[in-house]
Amino acid sequence: MTPIDVTAVPVDYLRPTAKDLQGTLTEVSYEARNYINDSRQLVTNQRITAGEAGRETVVGESISKRCNVYLPAGYDEQDHETKYDVLYLLHGVGGDRYEWLRSNGMVDNNFIVCNLFDNLIGNGDIRPLIVVFPEGRSAVDWTDTSFNAAGTNLLGFYYFDYELRYDLIPFIESNYHTIAKISDTSVEGSLRNRRHRALAGLSMGGMQSLNLTLGGYRCDSTTFTGTKPGWSNGLDETVRAPGMVDLFAYVGAFSNAPTSSGGEILGGHIASARYPLQLLYITCGDADNVAVNLGYRKSVNGLRETAGDSIMSHYEVILKGGVHDFTVWNHGAYNFARLAFGQTEDESAPSGFHQITLDL
Repeated sequence: MTPIDVTAVPVDYLRPTAKDLQGTLTEVSYEARNYINDSRQLVTNQRITAGEAGRETVVGESISKRCNVYLPAGYDEQDHETKYDVLYLLHGVGGDRYEWLRSNGMVDNNFIVCNLFDNLIGNGDIRPLIVVFPEGRSAVDWTDTSFNAAGTNLLGFYYFDYELRYDLIPFIESNYHTIAKISDTSVEGSLRNRRHRALAGLSMGGMQSLNLTLGGYRCDSTTFTGTKPGWSNGLDETVRAPGMVDLFAYVGAFSNAPTSSGGEILGGHIASARYPLQLLYITCGDADNVAVNLGYRKSVNGLRETAGDSIMSHYEVILKGGVHDFTVWNHGAYNFARLAFGQTEDESAPSGFHQITLDL
């Protein structure tokens, strides 16, 4: 087995590769039936109780949402034999489906993040894969990117798991040639499918990757909870999410936001889950005044001890001099993708716990 080391992003990987090795990017629409409405209720077409959701659940009309989908070079709609892994990359609190693209910047008229995946695939570092850039606010006003603690748009971040499970993943796996098929709910199917999906995010998206996948807490405005604020942003914890370890074997968090749950909470859920986590990759810059203490360090504290042997490959990566920006997040995406989707089955993330400090 060939181990994969965490390294700096090669400078050339941020630049466009040859035309025939470049993937394509498409914006698509899908129907979301699980979201927060303007009355702060959870609209759902599933049997989700108010106790689980932490709020009233109601039946309602679907809303139309959009996401961006990167398809690797060589993807052919008519080729039903070749199938692909999928990575879902989540944005931050002020971002949207274009944050990983436009905010990350361009080189020679190509989005840097697309260049990154083109080069990873073209150079044989990872298997060809589909990358989905969702809108992480599961709310009726999902296009509102403002930070408003009492807004339904912010509350929607903490309920994205239902939309992801019941709306977005089924849409992606019904419309693209994916290895995973969420329609296969057998034990064998779930075990196989989760090893072909990965979830990662930056900042608020990193919080979602942790809290919503690893059974952390949802949050809401203290205007509605009536409790003392847990943070200076007017939010406090409410109920724990049920988790999505059954859907994702690989989870990454890059500069996870302060509302991320503590390590003992996350590790305890991993230990009690039906399936082990194949890869958990958490990274942050040590000069990040937003996330390093209130987000990253809180979430890794006690996580290893409580999760035990339920994480096959566990990475905690500190980047010296790193701040809350795409230098750190590209580094995270580059290494997380390599560790999750190495080119061959013989290539994989080294097992065990890895605590790493690197210069950017």
